[in-house]
Amino acid sequence: MTESHPLDHADVAPALLDWWHAHGRKDLPWQQQPNPYRVWVSEIMLQQTQVVTVERYYDRFMNAFPDLLSLASAELDRVLHLWSGLGYYARARNMHRAAIEVREHFNGELPASLDELMSLPGIGRSTAGAILALSSNQRHPILDGNAKRVLARLFAVEGWPGQSRVARQLWEYAERCTPTQRVAHYTQAIMDLGASLCARSSPACERCPFEATCAARRAGRIAEIPGKPPRKKRPQRNVTAILVTRPDGAVLLEQRPAAGIWGGLWGFPETDDPKRVSDWCEAQLGLRPVRLERRPVLRHAFTHFDLDIKPVLATVDGDAPRVMEAGSWLWYKLDEPAEVGLAAPVARLLQDIGE
Repeated sequence: MTESHPLDHADVAPALLDWWHAHGRKDLPWQQQPNPYRVWVSEIMLQQTQVVTVERYYDRFMNAFPDLLSLASAELDRVLHLWSGLGYYARARNMHRAAIEVREHFNGELPASLDELMSLPGIGRSTAGAILALSSNQRHPILDGNAKRVLARLFAVEGWPGQSRVARQLWEYAERCTPTQRVAHYTQAIMDLGASLCARSSPACERCPFEATCAARRAGRIAEIPGKPPRKKRPQRNVTAILVTRPDGAVLLEQRPAAGIWGGLWGFPETDDPKRVSDWCEAQLGLRPVRLERRPVLRHAFTHFDLDIKPVLATVDGDAPRVMEAGSWLWYKLDEPAEVGLAAPVARLLQDIGE
């Protein structure tokens, strides 16, 4: 290992910028013509989602909503449809709400001040700073997950970044290290380093520009820093999904409430008791199923719990007279799918029905 010496915060930006110039990402879709709107969409998509996944969604989303006003004017169903599969759907709902607020209160232009940006739904301090730094080269520190990991290791900040004390320390280092020049490049660089060499596990320290000066590396504590959240036993929940199908193969979906899990998306009716599926169909649809079939359990992992979905295919011989397509019910046709938002497990079960 190269002879080590303590790291000064003034040395961080020059080393990062040199590394990024040689190794950083410069051809991502949102780096092309990076106006505030394009950067905002990318930053929201990238929250808790890897770049390789976002790349599959970004261009399609931007083609549908090339500017903020087109997003503000869109139906939420259309927005959620194009978000389907990205997860964390509150991000899409908040972005749609924020676009409407910008149209109504900021003349259709994302505000250029940190405080005004932070007043919008779904935009916190780090996201606001990234939008302004990457699109307008304004000097604002960021502290996304990648930047937290880099700074915690560089300066050996102990503890879990979710703790307010640790977060305050990291914000102080973020402020000190952010340069006054080339802010956009620096912001991209610290995110890139955290996403590549300074990964959570198996970081490539031998290729890092801070290999000799990183405090966690020098102390042999890379695996311990940053600290992890307190370990809790993951709760497990169960639900029976009622997959009602009619003779033409259409599947009954209902729109979920705006709040809660998969808020605003379309999914299957649910019950806590798989033995009551026939009773549910008769009470809600006015029809008893002519056939019931239990399908394999599908487990879906959320951030804080696991959900076991127990699908029951209920075939009905009719149009279910109590179902109103104009309301919160929809007959979803597998051969002509409606453009509505579907959570990943719902899309998977629909695919299984069609096979």
